[in-house]
Amino acid sequence: MIKKLDLQNKSILMDLFDVQKASYLVEAKLINFFEIPPLVESIEDLKNSMEVFYGYFEEEELAGAISCTEEGEELTIGRLVVDPKHFRKGIAQKLLCAIEENHPEIRVYKVSTGKENGPAKNLYLKNGFKTVNQVEASPGLFLSIFEKRKVEQ
Repeated sequence: MIKKLDLQNKSILMDLFDVQKASYLVEAKLINFFEIPPLVESIEDLKNSMEVFYGYFEEEELAGAISCTEEGEELTIGRLVVDPKHFRKGIAQKLLCAIEENHPEIRVYKVSTGKENGPAKNLYLKNGFKTVNQVEASPGLFLSIFEKRKVEQ
């Protein structure tokens, strides 16, 4: 089940913090960069985030989460994390689809990931995102930037 997360709920906040840390540690190893902002942020930073978070639950356990911010008809995915013990279950795919379903008014979706994060890049490409840029976000951190534009019907 996917539902919006209330980061004022301490239990949910702690679960998200733990899932995020575990997931970003895997990415950090893939891209050989251990200063990924969500990996080094505090629990207070996460609690005060301006992003909207949705969580994927298996029974009562938070198995993954996605966050986003909206500006007009653009939506930026800030985080997409899955607890490593729940990898390869299609959770990231379901979260990505839920964002589009919950935000039908959006025309442009944006997301970025570490240039060397093959699994994430493949997920975005498989879902209609196109690589639009590659940047060095900070010394040693190279990102691939993706966009998906909705076709007008």
